[in-house]
Amino acid sequence: MPTTPRSIRLGAILLFSILAIGSLPVWSQAGGDAAIPLPPMGWSSWNSFSNRIDSKIAMQQAQALISTGMAKQGFQFVNIDEGWWLGTRDSEGNIVVEPTRWPAIAPGEHAGDMSNIVRYIHGLGLKAGIYTDAGNDGCSFYGPDLGPKMPHTGSEGHYEQDFLQFAKWGFDYVKVDWCGGNGENLDPALQYAEVARAIHRAEVITGHKLYYSICNWGKDSPWTWAPGIGGVQADIWRTSGDIVAPIVADSPNSSRRATLEEVLGNFDKGIHPEAQHTGYYNDPDMMVLGMPGLGDVENRLHMTLWAISGAPLLVGADLTKLSPGAQADLTNSEVIAIDQDPLGLQAVCVSPPDAKVEVWVKKLANTDRGKRAVLLLNRSATEQHAHVSLSELSLAAGDAQVRDVWTHRNLDRQSLDQAVVPAHDALLFIVEGREPEGAGYAPAATANDAPDNRFAGSAWNFSGVKAADGRAWITLNYSNPGDTTELMELRVNGIRQSAIALPASNASQNTVTLEVNLEAGNHPNQITLLGQTGGKASPTAIKVIAISGSQK
Repeated sequence: MPTTPRSIRLGAILLFSILAIGSLPVWSQAGGDAAIPLPPMGWSSWNSFSNRIDSKIAMQQAQALISTGMAKQGFQFVNIDEGWWLGTRDSEGNIVVEPTRWPAIAPGEHAGDMSNIVRYIHGLGLKAGIYTDAGNDGCSFYGPDLGPKMPHTGSEGHYEQDFLQFAKWGFDYVKVDWCGGNGENLDPALQYAEVARAIHRAEVITGHKLYYSICNWGKDSPWTWAPGIGGVQADIWRTSGDIVAPIVADSPNSSRRATLEEVLGNFDKGIHPEAQHTGYYNDPDMMVLGMPGLGDVENRLHMTLWAISGAPLLVGADLTKLSPGAQADLTNSEVIAIDQDPLGLQAVCVSPPDAKVEVWVKKLANTDRGKRAVLLLNRSATEQHAHVSLSELSLAAGDAQVRDVWTHRNLDRQSLDQAVVPAHDALLFIVEGREPEGAGYAPAATANDAPDNRFAGSAWNFSGVKAADGRAWITLNYSNPGDTTELMELRVNGIRQSAIALPASNASQNTVTLEVNLEAGNHPNQITLLGQTGGKASPTAIKVIAISGSQK
């Protein structure tokens, strides 16, 4: 981080202003929730086809998204993963595509042009994704699952060239793996920042958006540096390794099986709620729902875990072979709505570490009532009973409505007190009650006296914030009269916790909601938001609702 000269720092310490609240309340729900990008939904080729992906397979899976009804439920990406190219470049460094694997599809097209498959996917009303590696050699060289090693399948040394090519081909999504970066012992935060700059350049040149998926398997804790690394675009980052290696029919690896233990392991590693907000998401890996090894109960539990996590719903199964049960799980609109909730938050565990049934709570958008998604998870081999109070869900005392989203049944309030959770299974509810009033805080605005090269603008300090158990949902009221989303850095007691994205609000006020980790007890915390140089966004108030329960 560059050092700011002392004279500049001292000058910048001058107080700009303190919010004059006069007779106005500290908190008012002005405007509505900002429209943030939601977790991506779609299909990815790796789990079922490894590096055998080609145009025919991509077309079949795109068609299956339509025929299964998944597209109607929001599944839109057809992601072509590792193995789509063989590492060959022409004399100018451009990627050379194998024409027999990626032929012309429509009249007038040329074989070996990836824009062919993109046009086909777009023609179905879907979006197309592509894959590369941050290193030079990529995963096809370090650990090919099928076939010989393929060197030079990464983008290192060609970032600007490759990402511009992806955008020109028309791809909407790019996944950037880490086999080469890991093999070369590169710094993931630095390398993925370089990729982000190349993506931004490609978007500026072409006017075409590329959704950015970081896939470094949780190395160096990407949840601590990935939010905002792509500028103001939405992005996701992998939090762990693969749930299972590819299971490809009629291949040497066809006997592999997915397991519930592996699904649960990736779920646990993907829980970093303080980093998930405003369009940024933890990615616990592509879903293996519908793949060999998982039965009906395990499939449903897998979908439940990813939904309560607010995780990307990227399916790895062969969509042409889904069982009726798996297809029903993937098209349950009530479960999908939990994953795609407009607040974009992740669940938190509010039960003690030794609880027989874990209680996970996800705050949902609702302007009129307090609304929560509630997961009761039983990891044990025996049936367990759960007793859940409204206070555990951070809801005020009173009446509440309960709905079982898997059975589509409305239940009475007592169903939470008398829940019976089968072995190795879970229950998933929507609970609507009364939102606690929370505590409102107004900011004091000053200059940032310790700027870095991104956040060198004003600072807004919210002092005296308290949460008994150390965690809270913070609803931020802000204005952003600019034309674009702006980033701010979030600090708690002087320590960076994340970067947040504030979409343009025109002349009105918008709100975004975050989960923050505070010092527990009666300790008065300070929450600081640092703006970008020349930024137009400004916080006007926050409302704090303490999250009940022990942190898992």
